[in-house]
Amino acid sequence: MTYTAAEQLAEWVSASKVPDEAQIGAAKCVFDVMTAAIAGCQTPNAMAVRRIARATWGQGQAAVWFSGERSTAAGATFVNAACACSLDLDDGHRAASGHPGAAIIPGVLSLLGSPSLDAQRALAAIAIGYEIGVRISAARDLRSVPTVNSGLWSGQAVAAAIGWLRGLSRSQIAHAISIAGTTAPSQSATPYTRFRGNSVKEGIPWGAANGILAIDLAAQGFTGPVDILDSSERYDRARLLNGLGTSWLINSTYFKPYSCCRWIHAPIDALLALLKDHDIAPGTIVDIDVETFGRSLTLSNEVAPVTLEGAQYSLPFCLGVAATRGASALLPLSSESLTDQSAIEIAGRVRMTVNPEFELMFPAAVPGRVRINTTSGTFERTVLAPKGEPTNPMSWDDIGAKFQAIAAGRVDARVAAGIPKAIDALRRGDAAPLRAMLEARLFASPDDVSPAERLELAQ
Repeated sequence: MTYTAAEQLAEWVSASKVPDEAQIGAAKCVFDVMTAAIAGCQTPNAMAVRRIARATWGQGQAAVWFSGERSTAAGATFVNAACACSLDLDDGHRAASGHPGAAIIPGVLSLLGSPSLDAQRALAAIAIGYEIGVRISAARDLRSVPTVNSGLWSGQAVAAAIGWLRGLSRSQIAHAISIAGTTAPSQSATPYTRFRGNSVKEGIPWGAANGILAIDLAAQGFTGPVDILDSSERYDRARLLNGLGTSWLINSTYFKPYSCCRWIHAPIDALLALLKDHDIAPGTIVDIDVETFGRSLTLSNEVAPVTLEGAQYSLPFCLGVAATRGASALLPLSSESLTDQSAIEIAGRVRMTVNPEFELMFPAAVPGRVRINTTSGTFERTVLAPKGEPTNPMSWDDIGAKFQAIAAGRVDARVAAGIPKAIDALRRGDAAPLRAMLEARLFASPDDVSPAERLELAQ
């Protein structure tokens, strides 16, 4: 009997044994997602999601992170994924051209209350989810797909991870992967919408929650089209299946020092380096030329975005903020930056062009070149691998510094010290401290915020 690609992936998942190195990589990803979630959980979008999740999914055993509330596994995954990706600060993977962590980690940690889920199994499941999700995305021709939005495949990654944790059979995992892929959010408007600054973004929360539902359905005998990955026009079978388990993809995850689309990071790095090296004052900038790859030009690139989501997808605006307020203003972007006229003025002086060499490098790389024309001269810098790429990595200390920058002013000193300690405990095999942090109420409930305050936050 010839197995389909989904069945072969499921066979590997069901028999997987995850090495220590991949589990350590998973712990690093958990630390980074905690940072992104703390940054995002008080945004108006995250508050809206928490409120609606109560009505949609009701009560359950899974922690809605940092709120003191509980929901079903699907409900908590939906909320926690929304928090993790709200400010575009979550991890990613070059091969997938997308974001695995914001879906997989909330999905796996939704089962932290289960007696069968210890630290080692949680980290192993996360690594398995990354392996499957990244492979499914990378098996597509990313140059030709209408959108690379992560919601299209993140549910399949969650299904694989949870299927392994629950000890489902090869057949059940294959059907769960197929169900999640077939019913994934379509993201149909992404290729043409003029309103990239919307709350749906990449559809990660929908994909993540859908992965939980797909596993639950498959466990009950519900079936999907298990040949979903067998179309040679859509998926490269060799990329999908070759080398499974020989080198773990989670170890080549990238991390983000700025809360904006990864495609913008190389120009930001280049700009900041030029400003520092040549002591360039913002007021002396005449204009900025950016050479990039074609997909960057498909972003909204609003000069004066009116939403944080619009800012996250605007190369000119992010360069304006970096030039006038420095790197710290991008960790994360705040609503205050949207009215910064000096940043908007510089954003209006940014010109973008496609560099043919960079176009060939995408999606394996996301390079950029910046040329700043000032009143005293012209200065140029090329960045082929922005900070956080595996070839230009963020260390554990860098991830810790990112966390502390986000924690400052958002959580008290006990929490700021407690989460890094909980991650250390997780690496040593103890998930209890992390579970306690996730279950604690660190922030106000959406219902604690008055309508007037919600309106102010939204503006």
